[in-house]
Amino acid sequence: MRTLELDTQGWMGHRAGQHLDVRLTAEDGYQAQRSYSIASAPGDPLAITVERLEDGEVSPYLVDEAREGDGFEVRGPIGGYFVWDGDEPGPVLLVGGGSGVVPLMAMARHRAQVGSRTPMRLLYSSRTWDDVIYRDELGNLAGGGFEVVHTLTREQPPGWSGYSRRIDRELLSEVAFPAAEQPRVYVCGSTRFVDAAADGLIELGYDPRWIRTERFGATG
Repeated sequence: MRTLELDTQGWMGHRAGQHLDVRLTAEDGYQAQRSYSIASAPGDPLAITVERLEDGEVSPYLVDEAREGDGFEVRGPIGGYFVWDGDEPGPVLLVGGGSGVVPLMAMARHRAQVGSRTPMRLLYSSRTWDDVIYRDELGNLAGGGFEVVHTLTREQPPGWSGYSRRIDRELLSEVAFPAAEQPRVYVCGSTRFVDAAADGLIELGYDPRWIRTERFGATG
């Protein structure tokens, strides 16, 4: 994983949860384009966090090769559905799997930036403790109504007392806000992950209209 801060000319600003397209052009004119969630809070320097995919066309360059001063094209911001502006009083449940935490992190950063007191809870599924993205920052953000709940699905460190299974209805029943509170929900991850989380919440009485989802695949 690598976070890149972008110096953009004429960037119009973004909302927490939006994404952008990155397009690379080779010397022979070949182009490759992928979408990446924006990791930074609105008003902060534009940043993306990129996971390196072994068979990717764009991510290996962004993670391994890009250096300060390099240029490439970006288009955005994109998306107006999967966004949180921080002006709603109800609680917010964030559910992320792997790199799906990136747009959710923008929301958490935005909450801290504006001094919101809205209750916000992040349920974050990772394979191992070393795979937890933004691990230290999430720990620093916790408190003041922001909670982080980790589940590690593949390997747990010695003495681990947290969850150690995939997100399902049972886990959600222990972590999610009660349906009576009508929380706003944002779920981001692989298609299988998103479907499991959304279905589990609906089984717990959540109205589908409360749940906003964003899926990603190997090609972005």
